[in-house]
Amino acid sequence: MEEQLINKIFSTDGTNMDEFIRSVYLFQYEQNPVFKQWCDLVNSQWSIVKGEELFNDSIHHSPFTIPFLPISFFKTHSITTTLFEPQQIFESSGTTNTINSKHLVKEGAIYKKSFLQAFELFYGDVKEYCVIGLLPSYLERKNSSLIMMVDELVKLSEHAQSGFYLNEFDVLKKVLLDLESKQQKTLLIGVTFALLDFAETHPMQLKNTIVMETGGMKGRRKELTRTEVHDFLRKRLGVAQVHSEYGMTELLSQAYSKGEGRFVCPPWMKVLVRDEEDPLIIRESGRGVLNVIDLANIYSCSFIATEDVGMVYEDGSFEVWGRLDNSDIRGCSLLVV
Repeated sequence: MEEQLINKIFSTDGTNMDEFIRSVYLFQYEQNPVFKQWCDLVNSQWSIVKGEELFNDSIHHSPFTIPFLPISFFKTHSITTTLFEPQQIFESSGTTNTINSKHLVKEGAIYKKSFLQAFELFYGDVKEYCVIGLLPSYLERKNSSLIMMVDELVKLSEHAQSGFYLNEFDVLKKVLLDLESKQQKTLLIGVTFALLDFAETHPMQLKNTIVMETGGMKGRRKELTRTEVHDFLRKRLGVAQVHSEYGMTELLSQAYSKGEGRFVCPPWMKVLVRDEEDPLIIRESGRGVLNVIDLANIYSCSFIATEDVGMVYEDGSFEVWGRLDNSDIRGCSLLVV
């Protein structure tokens, strides 16, 4: 049953999202003790309305009534649906003074399927690209989900010049200019501070290269707004738009922006918004704190209340403006508003 559900999730076009939300919720409510306990404790309704009853009652037949698990639980609890020995453990970067989140992954193949299918959906066949990773801080970590994703894209591209670059900016510039001369489609994906450092010292005009930032300063540079970052990168690197990737340790899916910081989800992922004052008030669109439904998280938790503040539009796309004031400063912290 689980295998069939996973296959259906990744074959959806999004039209039957509520059906899959229902199936995954019921599965996780029964098989995830931390999530079940959270659901039962959220409010008095949950002492009566549990499991199947949530969806049998027409008043409650809505994903907006599902209690979303605070993302901070990934720091303090083992979030697993069913009992298993994890194939991989993804860990957030954090700082020396923070507790890092840990995502216990039952099957690494599910994560690969999620990010590869999403990449193809938004950008086409990875074999058409030369993939270059500018992720110096992440390369130091063995349990980075971002590094695993980019490494897999590098390998699948099968391009001789695909790979990771640390601080070899002179070499990177030569490679990019060579790729430009061949009109080779290229993806340059980097953490924000590294892209800014590179663009500052090695300006160029890139016509065949997608520049994609993954967020994050890690205290390496003065915090800037996303608009300031994108304006600087556009001017220094000659690109019309700067793309962005929205992902995190606690998710197995990513949303992408092809410009202006407005993200679009793959069909098995959905972003809702909760009221900053009353977290039980959840809406499909508007301003507030972001809740993420990630059905690829079938063996952890698919319903996560993040600490990201932003805007969800009526078409399901969303912007991220920053983090709640009282949330931890994560190593891949988002750009300030």
